[in-house]
Amino acid sequence: MALASSTRMAARPVPAAKPAARCVVQGRSRVVRARAAASSENLGFKTMRDGVKVAADETLLTPRFYTTDFDEMEQIFSQKMNPNLDMAELDAMLAEFRNDYNQRHFVRNETFKAAAEGITGPTRKIFIEFLERSCTAEFSGFLLYKELGRRLKDVNPCVAEIFMLLSRDEARHAGFINKALSDFNLALDLGFLTKNRKYTFFKPKFIMYATYLSEKIGYWRYISIYRHLQRNPDSQIYPLFEYFENWCQDENRHGDFLGAVLKARPELLKDWEAKLWSRFFCLSVYITMYLNDHQRADFYGSIGLVTKQFNQHVIIETNKSTERLFPAVPDVEHPDFFRRMDYLVELNEKLVAIGKSDMPKPLQTLARLPYIERMVAEIFQIFIMKPKDCGSVDLLSPEQQTQVVY
Repeated sequence: MALASSTRMAARPVPAAKPAARCVVQGRSRVVRARAAASSENLGFKTMRDGVKVAADETLLTPRFYTTDFDEMEQIFSQKMNPNLDMAELDAMLAEFRNDYNQRHFVRNETFKAAAEGITGPTRKIFIEFLERSCTAEFSGFLLYKELGRRLKDVNPCVAEIFMLLSRDEARHAGFINKALSDFNLALDLGFLTKNRKYTFFKPKFIMYATYLSEKIGYWRYISIYRHLQRNPDSQIYPLFEYFENWCQDENRHGDFLGAVLKARPELLKDWEAKLWSRFFCLSVYITMYLNDHQRADFYGSIGLVTKQFNQHVIIETNKSTERLFPAVPDVEHPDFFRRMDYLVELNEKLVAIGKSDMPKPLQTLARLPYIERMVAEIFQIFIMKPKDCGSVDLLSPEQQTQVVY
């Protein structure tokens, strides 16, 4: 994994011919670095040591680190215990991942640092927060996939290697973003984060639903930003986004693999319980993204996007992708869906305002309760809206497949 690190160049002798010019250049360079460093210091971020940021506090809306029941995972990927595994499809996917199409894609150029130095004030702060969240999310995927690859190597070498290659991709993404953070004179200590972050336990089937959705929604987020900036190059204020086209293809391949894994467990995609869990995880991911992004609308505004329009586009497209696999998904194109989502944003803004007030903590808790109750009620109303029945043709009976075709 390519982690960000500070690099020092060896000292070189100064030519005697032009000492004054050299001095001026060095002086200007020091001024630029000092201004950038001071800018980061004045943004309110805490550091563990020089240039290393303290990770943001964990909340319901921040990226999480996950763990699972690895013994059960071994049973899921055992060909003896799970004859539904389509090893021909998985072997083809392994060959695809081995090709490593993005091996030479994540190569930085000289524009990164200069672009970062040109981003100042509030925009600089929200850029750093965006990079940190993105880095944490990618690194979380790396840790989970790497552990799955390690645990499954004796049970199913093919699947184990695929998970290791997924972790390779996620590590590459996390390292690239962390190096971008260093352009802003900050970085995350990912080793420290590994040991000190809280891990959320999810049962294996929930891990499958959640990771599939996170990869698919990641694809639509990245490709939507990339296409927007290709149409509006004046908003391309930092070169990281130029890498998003190839980057999102990693996310799409990961999602396709996890979709194949889900199809190997038909009970996760066919019965009434599967329909409930599918809708639950869709809504969990959609609502989390919608609330999170609306809290950070200034970031999207800085690259010329309207947060509401961007979020709705990403959710609609992710839902279209997901309905090809999940047995039921929310009807996100129903007029009431985004009306209720927007109301959740209003309630969440009031919660955030209470948290930022000078009110004593016990009173803040009391003041939050009515808004939390309304949010829970509103989420329940969204959940019980009539869903769209859908699903993969691969899981239908021959008679049902004939009906779909004709």
